[in-house]
Amino acid sequence: MKKMLNHLLTLGIILAVVFAGIFIYQLKNKKNPEDLYRLESISRGNIEQSVAANGTINPVTLVNVGTQVSGTVKKLYVDFNDKVKKDQILLELEDKLFTAQIQQSVGNVKNNEASLELAKANEVRMRNLYEKEYASKQDLDAAVQARKSAEAQLLTSRAQLKRDQTNYNYSIIRSPVSGVIVDRTIDVGQTVAASFQTPTLFKIAQDLSKMQIDTSFAEADIGRIKVDQVAKFSVDAFPNKNFEGVVKQIRLNPTNTANVVTYDVVILVDNPKEILLPGMTAYVNITFAKHDEVLMVPNAALRYRPKNENNTYVASKKDDKHYDKKKEANDDFGAGKIYVLKDGKPQMVRVKTSITNGKYTEILAQELKEGDRVITSDMMSDKSGGSSASSGPNRPPRVF
Repeated sequence: MKKMLNHLLTLGIILAVVFAGIFIYQLKNKKNPEDLYRLESISRGNIEQSVAANGTINPVTLVNVGTQVSGTVKKLYVDFNDKVKKDQILLELEDKLFTAQIQQSVGNVKNNEASLELAKANEVRMRNLYEKEYASKQDLDAAVQARKSAEAQLLTSRAQLKRDQTNYNYSIIRSPVSGVIVDRTIDVGQTVAASFQTPTLFKIAQDLSKMQIDTSFAEADIGRIKVDQVAKFSVDAFPNKNFEGVVKQIRLNPTNTANVVTYDVVILVDNPKEILLPGMTAYVNITFAKHDEVLMVPNAALRYRPKNENNTYVASKKDDKHYDKKKEANDDFGAGKIYVLKDGKPQMVRVKTSITNGKYTEILAQELKEGDRVITSDMMSDKSGGSSASSGPNRPPRVF
């Protein structure tokens, strides 16, 4: 009996030591509430919201030079990047056919002039004979008709001569404007055919010191863009240089591609040094809202949702009046909620949200101030590679 009691006593001591060790271990490894969440501070600063799109830089006026007649290119007088003046000769087509047609038309004119002289003389003779009653009225009418027909034929042949001379002039292609040759599509010896559609031989930029960006913005963003807004953009050729332009036009004709509706926006750009070249890709950014010295929270804080949302901190009526006044001043404010640690647990605070730059969002909250820390995620979620946020990092915060 005594031996059994000793065994029980020993077992009790061992269990007591084990439980004491477990208790001490848990006490030492107990985490503070702050260690369970990722926290970030509310900051105060300036925030801008903008819309972005890609576009192509083009000359404001780009003239396509074509030809109205067909032929073979005989001479080229200009090349890429050449500066030209208005009415300057750009190229000549082979003119042998046009010259032959002119000579033929000249012969027809002379022949019809001779026919008209004969018809006039016959009319005079016939009129004299009719007055002396040696010819009938029918003979006189025939002579008059022959004279009129000869006059009509002369007019027709002269018109044909004028047309052939015009075609000959068209074989010499002249510049319609002063500018710079940005494209040439033909070479000497090449045949151009002006049948159903006028072929483009040259493209002339009238003024490279004034350029425009042709870009497309989604319908969700087009309501925020206004004429005369400043647009900032960059190009790959000068990655460290920022450029500015002004919105000139928002074209009303929509483009629907795969059920995505976009609108063309034209942006005017000054290019005094002519470093921006036609065809460059421009990465355009238009800022439509900017607020200075406002409270800002990370967008992750607005996306964070704890597993249990039973504990809720509700703003007071005084706060609601404060929000209403702000909302009257700015209709862009929406509703949102963020979480702060209170008594070791996440507590919800309702806030008013305004503009966002993709990383931070402006908020209004009477109960929050600069430096307060808000929850952006759970530490366990971060370690497991997941996130409690329901949207991507570049999405705007959800509105409730």
